[in-house]
Amino acid sequence: MALDKRGLKLTAAGDDAAAALDAALDDFLAFGRGAGPLLKTAFETDGDMPMAHVLRGCFFLLMGVGALRPRAAKSGETAAGLPATPREHAHADAVSRWAGGDTAGAVRRYEDILLDHPRDILAIRLAHYLHFYHGALVQHRDSTARVLPAWDETVPGYGYVLGMRAFGLEEMGDYARAEEFGRRAVAIDPSDAWSVHSVAHVMEMQGRAQEGIAWVRENEAHWEHKVHNFRHHLWWHQALFHLALDEEDAALDLYDGRFRTDAASDDVLDIANAASMLLRLHFRGVDAGGRWEELAGHAAMRFSDGIFPFFDAHYMAALAMAGDSDRVRDHLEAMAGRSGVATADAVYDDVGLPLCKAIAAFGAGEPKRCFELLEPVRYELYRLGGSHAQRDVFMQLLIAAAKQAGRDRECRALVAERAAQKPGAVPAWMH
Repeated sequence: MALDKRGLKLTAAGDDAAAALDAALDDFLAFGRGAGPLLKTAFETDGDMPMAHVLRGCFFLLMGVGALRPRAAKSGETAAGLPATPREHAHADAVSRWAGGDTAGAVRRYEDILLDHPRDILAIRLAHYLHFYHGALVQHRDSTARVLPAWDETVPGYGYVLGMRAFGLEEMGDYARAEEFGRRAVAIDPSDAWSVHSVAHVMEMQGRAQEGIAWVRENEAHWEHKVHNFRHHLWWHQALFHLALDEEDAALDLYDGRFRTDAASDDVLDIANAASMLLRLHFRGVDAGGRWEELAGHAAMRFSDGIFPFFDAHYMAALAMAGDSDRVRDHLEAMAGRSGVATADAVYDDVGLPLCKAIAAFGAGEPKRCFELLEPVRYELYRLGGSHAQRDVFMQLLIAAAKQAGRDRECRALVAERAAQKPGAVPAWMH
């Protein structure tokens, strides 16, 4: 038995093994590029460390690749069969539930762990992630509030917890406190990409585009060369700020030069970044060139993963806007056939499928059908997960469909609603 750097009991061969696992976990929390190799080092130090198997299973799941689920399940099973503390066995159970599609059961397990071990930063981060993609905004906010009294500047990783607290507050509209927590986190570690991102969200929601551009660039030197592809999402935020200033060329330059530079990337967030930005640019009359076709090739390969309907909607956008009608049809049929196999089924049935059908209709040049499919579920879109800033593209889709379909009354009402929510964020294409 050893202790990790936050004082939690760890079943490990010794302090060297515990330190190796801490290093892998630290890099994961920092969105670093070395978490995989560092975890390999931990296995070389102690191949029977339960939390090493747990962390490997989590890495498989966080990639969002359906084909990796069996390997994640195997990691959970292996960890469960090793001598371990009750906390470690609870982690193994959470990985197994998640790998089996019971993401709601997994997040409940993480919250149970945190009742007894509020300094378990892996459980904090994974609960934060799963609440987010369940659209559970209140739980997302409150999860970090419950553990925060156990943390202070003396506990390693405190800044990461502050950054998660910031994002939970931001998604619930508590912008002043969100910015305070986020800035405190960045002051602790300017390379903390999640916390930089949390403050960027505040600025996006408050229409502070010029400040947002300066904020992302101010911290660029700290995170650009340290962070894995999550840095692309920060550049996506930068492009959003430019769109708010009607600077479409700058947004497209960032697409090509920053967050879609790797045309071979099929990472789920990379595809979502690209698809949502191309949609926003399309609504403004910007020609995507061959960008939709490039993206559709990757989206077609990922659609069968069925990880979260939030990502499926972005895959559908790539396929529909590229005009790939055969794959659009095949994937809509696949979504309709997912009932009874995962926790997210109700969201797929109630929200994900209607949204994807609406996107498909828009891509096929049927704005009236798009509007009729999307309007009834627009107040349920939060159930998809993702942030307010990310889901805003679907509100823009609804307005664009209303405009193209000649639904003038509805278009005026929706634009007025949007203007009330985000003053100054109604670009010319909406009028």
